[in-house]
Amino acid sequence: MGTALFYHLTRRPMEETLTMLLGKATAAGMRVVVRGADPGRLAWLDEKLWQGAEDGFLPHGLAGGAHDTLQPVLLTTEGEAVNGARCLMTVDGAPVTAEDVAAMDRVCVLFDGNDAMALDQARSQWKALKDAGASAQYWSEDSGRWEKKAET
Repeated sequence: MGTALFYHLTRRPMEETLTMLLGKATAAGMRVVVRGADPGRLAWLDEKLWQGAEDGFLPHGLAGGAHDTLQPVLLTTEGEAVNGARCLMTVDGAPVTAEDVAAMDRVCVLFDGNDAMALDQARSQWKALKDAGASAQYWSEDSGRWEKKAET
């Protein structure tokens, strides 16, 4: 059973934090599925990842291509990790369940702390995972660096 890591974004944009987390996960040899709620937003994110720094290139693909199963990082709105991912990262309020946490080594939930709706969604997800007995950690960047503030 894995752990859900909630990242409360207050200083950096989602795509910057996601890029950092994806880099760490892939450097550790993990395949990742990034679950979003909106296909248009995932297409935007796909473009952002292609425009990243050359020394930090993240090989990835948008779900629906011929090579989804081969992608180290797969962007999707679907639940299944067809690329064999052991790490799930959710953005923009995409759903996450206790079953997701149990099936993965790591689940990262990124949410914009400056958006009241995103904050409410993350609180609901935290409570649902806690009530289901899933392991979860809450990380904040308020101080300028990431600090663990709570754990279930």
